[in-house]
Amino acid sequence: MSSSHGQLRKMAINNWPRGWTRGGGNLGVRGTRGMGGGALGFGTGVSQPAAGTTILQPVSPQTHQIQNNHRTMSSNEKRVLNEDNVFYNLKVMEYAVRGPLLLRANEIEKELQKGAKKPFKEVIKANIGDAHAMGQKPITFLRQVLALTVSPELLNDPKYPEDAKERARTLLEGCKGASVGSYSDSAGVEIIRRHVAQYIQERDGGIPSDYRNIMLSNGASDAIKSFLKLFNEKVEGKPTGVMIPIPQYPLYSAILAEFGLSQIGYYLNEDNKWSLDISELERAYKEAEKTSKPRVLVVINPGNPTGQVLSRENIEQVIKFAHKHHLFLLADEVYQTNIYDKDSSFFAFKKVLTEMGKPYSDMELASFMSVSKGYTGECGLRGGYAEIINMNPSVMAVLMKSISAMLCPTVLGQVAMDVVVNPPKPNEPSYPNFLKEKTQTLDSLAERSRLVVETLNSIPGIKVNPSMGAMYVFPRVDLPEKVIKDAKAKGLSPDAFYAFKLLEATGICVIPGSGFGQRPGTYHFRTTILPQKEMIKTMLNSLKEFHIKFLKEYS
Repeated sequence: MSSSHGQLRKMAINNWPRGWTRGGGNLGVRGTRGMGGGALGFGTGVSQPAAGTTILQPVSPQTHQIQNNHRTMSSNEKRVLNEDNVFYNLKVMEYAVRGPLLLRANEIEKELQKGAKKPFKEVIKANIGDAHAMGQKPITFLRQVLALTVSPELLNDPKYPEDAKERARTLLEGCKGASVGSYSDSAGVEIIRRHVAQYIQERDGGIPSDYRNIMLSNGASDAIKSFLKLFNEKVEGKPTGVMIPIPQYPLYSAILAEFGLSQIGYYLNEDNKWSLDISELERAYKEAEKTSKPRVLVVINPGNPTGQVLSRENIEQVIKFAHKHHLFLLADEVYQTNIYDKDSSFFAFKKVLTEMGKPYSDMELASFMSVSKGYTGECGLRGGYAEIINMNPSVMAVLMKSISAMLCPTVLGQVAMDVVVNPPKPNEPSYPNFLKEKTQTLDSLAERSRLVVETLNSIPGIKVNPSMGAMYVFPRVDLPEKVIKDAKAKGLSPDAFYAFKLLEATGICVIPGSGFGQRPGTYHFRTTILPQKEMIKTMLNSLKEFHIKFLKEYS
């Protein structure tokens, strides 16, 4: 082990990761409704903190430096913005995926660059679903269309295929001034919205999709945030309750905390491949009614961080539950092309509720897609879309008005989204290479998924469900009582303690389960399956060696 207990405590307390600050008291954040709040920014709740609890507050590097430079300033000197008057909801908001572990991983990278001696040569950031950062190559056709729209003079270059040029000309015609440097409509370039609607219609077997219900966005995250903002109004004197899966993607708990919405966690069934049990939805709903007005049900399919893929039967049950309780359905479907289990298939919520007929086909639904995942992995281009159906027209007008204040999503992200929904066709020159790259990428992800699951399940004290889809696994770790005791003595959640030890010893950055939520008394971590094959083998071997030594030390 490269880090002693004293070093860990010194790092976690005295040298708090840059970009974060803490108050007095213990290093913990309380979760909501027993959702398993953790430490070091890995809680999941949005409730008021318990007495003596530290709230981790994200601050900019500039603010951090100012604080360092002015530690000796008189306490009587007042600034316009200070800890007492900055927006409270932002102070309690957490986003574990980019929290203290990543900050420490970045510091370790800089230490390695400066020649520091570590028991590893590089940091492996398995904390986030960033495919290109992990070595995935871009899809050639997408980048060709992107290049042609950015530099239209290349339309005369014979090196570029004609189908890519045809796509670029069509997109440029849809841009004001025939330039991707111009603003688009707030909901996005119309021709791209039409292509999205056509893609959805073909995906769902001919069920109609209206481009006027399509909103393009800076990744799916911005669209989800714009949608949830509509619910930031009390009803019957209570805040809106938003039902989210536990474990959940921390985007949701962060948005709910920022908007002051009430988080309603429903547990996924780990013992049954992270399935979604209707009895658990009923339990969570009934409990939440005491303090909130439940109005939204979030479903992530395929799952993040759990990797499950819902069956059609399960989706029908969820739709019936949402109809029974008059809930607006939010379907996070950004991993819809990432299906690895031969016995699983992706079913869009829109397709299922439409085929169920009335009254379900009249239900309100918002579904989301992104260029960041799938086989493209273009996280940095920030392209996404939302399709919102059966929404009250006057409310849709409010939504469009609210997004107009942000002018428009990045046009380059919109171009990337267009290629995802309008890829090369079988009769076009780019199709053979496109199909080859897409197939190789998805096959490689499936292979790495199986490799990760098999290796983790071979490690004593670790158990993980198969990754049926998405880009992650969420293994459960049985930690000895001594670990739990030592971690709590240092103000850390046990899985955060484990993750920091893993990072310091191996350079592997994973995120503790407490950042996503977990049943009390259980401990997990999330890792991506994205590192390329040789890197992921190295990562898994290092993790296995670490874990065995860790158990020996703490047993």
